[in-house]
Amino acid sequence: MSKHFLFRFVLLFALFSGSIVIMATPPKQSSSKFFRVDGQQLKAPNGKPFLIQGINLGNWVNPEGYMFLFNNVSSFRLIDQALKELVGADETNRFWQQFQDSYITKADIHYIRQTGMNSIRLPFHYKLFTREDYMGANNENRGFELIDRVIGWCKAEGLSVILDMHDAPGGQTGDNIDDSYGYPYLFENKNDQALFCSIWKRIAKNYANETAIIGYDLLNEPIAHYFSNKDELNKLLEPIYKMATASIREVDKNHIVILGGAQWDGNFTVFNDWKFDDQMMYTCHRYWCDTLQANVQDFVDFRNKTNRPIYMGETGENTDIWVNAYRKLLETNNIGWHFWPYKKLEKTSCMVSVKPPVGWDKIVEFTKKDRSSFEKIREVKPSVTETRAILKQLLENIKFENCLKNDGYIKALGKQP
Repeated sequence: MSKHFLFRFVLLFALFSGSIVIMATPPKQSSSKFFRVDGQQLKAPNGKPFLIQGINLGNWVNPEGYMFLFNNVSSFRLIDQALKELVGADETNRFWQQFQDSYITKADIHYIRQTGMNSIRLPFHYKLFTREDYMGANNENRGFELIDRVIGWCKAEGLSVILDMHDAPGGQTGDNIDDSYGYPYLFENKNDQALFCSIWKRIAKNYANETAIIGYDLLNEPIAHYFSNKDELNKLLEPIYKMATASIREVDKNHIVILGGAQWDGNFTVFNDWKFDDQMMYTCHRYWCDTLQANVQDFVDFRNKTNRPIYMGETGENTDIWVNAYRKLLETNNIGWHFWPYKKLEKTSCMVSVKPPVGWDKIVEFTKKDRSSFEKIREVKPSVTETRAILKQLLENIKFENCLKNDGYIKALGKQP
């Protein structure tokens, strides 16, 4: 006998026997397939509070110099220039394409989940969605190809994903991390703003029904503190967030929009309207601070003021002792986290380390030399043949099976190596 038939039979019997007058409709379970904002809580699709605990896939599709052990050659544009001086454009383009295919693989995602993480933050460069040359290609759909691959692996493992525009048109930070030209031109250039909104709209349209995605981190660490006019730039941040959100909502009403504060995602006094979108939350970043309540209290106060969730999108780059203490502080305050980063060369302040290939020090030294003229480049560069061999070995070393797992770091995050 079906449940529906049994329910109707019991109801009719009760009505005819006079033993009941009104029967309440059975409660419905939540049908939401997406993460939701509920006051100060982030809720999973099952309706339960979800504390983000995961890692950033930094350096994969937004290379940063320090993770290659470079100093002044700090952004993708500068790394790319140095490699082209060493082995030429075609060789460099092939290197980047193979780098994208090897740095983050199914094995990496599987391991992240095995440790007990529940999510990843995926930083990306806006150029992956344009025809501008970037990492060996000028394919406006390359971003979808790469992100689709990772989302598929994450879904299979039960990991959730936040998409983070780490490098925006024109530059949102004005420093190396956004691969810009030294100033946050996004806030003053209408063409850059239009491109910024159109890219987010394309992304949102493509992933509108993707349940593995928590939300969209619209801008990473906007407006560095270096600029004398930063107070004026700060006033432009919330309006640009509203523009991008409006573009997203034209095609996607399912996913959360995530807004970071000014000055390295640390200054939240720039926000005045936290009600312009129902499904909106905030993200903060903080490095190299103490591990006392005072070091997160401003974020807690802002959360209480706005009645919106806030989570730590980036932190880390420190000792295992510090990582453990700060992680516990965040969790005590019900602040989720994505530590930074998952993988980099040599250093152990990450989940897995890449062994530098023999001769990598020669590449590092080359990037430190005076390369202001063709003559000087010729004087200081290693041979093309030697450099090719070094880069080929690096592509082998970055594969998960050849990396070193950093047990202390993973344990400091409360997870199992």
